[in-house]
Amino acid sequence: MQNNNNIKYSILELASIGAGVSTSKTFKNSLELAQKAEDFGYNRFWLAEHHNMISIASSATVVLMGYIAGGTNKIRVGSGGIMLPNHSPLIVAEQFGTLANLYPGRIDMGLGRAPGTDQTTAHAIRSDRMQAVYQFPDEIAKIQQYFSRDNSNSKVRATVAEGVEVLVYILGSSTDSAHLAAKKGLPYVFASHFAPTHLFDAFNIYHNEFEPSEFLQEPYTMAGVNIVAAETDEEAQKISTSMIRMMLGVLTGKIDYMQPSIDMTEELREISQHPALQQMLRYSFVGSKETVKKKTKEFLKQTGANEIMAVSHIYDHQDRVNSFRIFSEIMKEL
Repeated sequence: MQNNNNIKYSILELASIGAGVSTSKTFKNSLELAQKAEDFGYNRFWLAEHHNMISIASSATVVLMGYIAGGTNKIRVGSGGIMLPNHSPLIVAEQFGTLANLYPGRIDMGLGRAPGTDQTTAHAIRSDRMQAVYQFPDEIAKIQQYFSRDNSNSKVRATVAEGVEVLVYILGSSTDSAHLAAKKGLPYVFASHFAPTHLFDAFNIYHNEFEPSEFLQEPYTMAGVNIVAAETDEEAQKISTSMIRMMLGVLTGKIDYMQPSIDMTEELREISQHPALQQMLRYSFVGSKETVKKKTKEFLKQTGANEIMAVSHIYDHQDRVNSFRIFSEIMKEL
């Protein structure tokens, strides 16, 4: 297990669009959150790739990464992740090579193989996508080759990437990617904030099969959790109603803009106890500083994660900033 003193804490941002909030305001809020996160001591600020979702504005992930990196000074900025089968490895290498030249030592490349959308949209993004899914390990190898100095003699080059340091992180929500991350000797990030089922199996596989590489000598794991922290348990419960309603929309296929928080009703409490929602939100820590601290401490003890990636679906921007402030205090105390 890890020594808690060494555990870093980071943010995964989806640029969730609230009802009545414009897309441009959502982006400005994301940047302000990243700036605050830098002050709060967060290690990274990652952006997720999703498509054709009314409530999520982080579809052009690399563009937003440039916006966030340009408006901050030291926090690492990355993708959580780029859904690689949607993209050409050459273009990804060129984009991240460009970012890493603009913001040296601050750019992370998290790569996943899920579509980040529904199948119809996935086909619209790239019709040969399924072929790319099966070639995921090879596509990662191609990107690594484009970043290698040795690629200077190749016929196909990403010249802005050659010799530039950008570490690849493998993302997963099942056990498949754990084998791959271990074999390649790369850090492993698990999406336990919405797909917790295989977390422990995946971490075990990764640790048992890990092979040291030029990039990483020892296993490095990151795990996602939903955080809704406030001054009191009651206030946090109220704020969390936006997340419950949003996740309910995901489960029922009725995705809408994120809704303002409301008082916790008996009906909502009942909905939140539904097995499907309970399963999805198993690692959602909602409450006061003491409550969230206790749950976080237990989670870190159980998983042995090297880093915790906090996600928050909170409608009010100031409530969200406050939640991340409280969580940073928790992590410093732990």
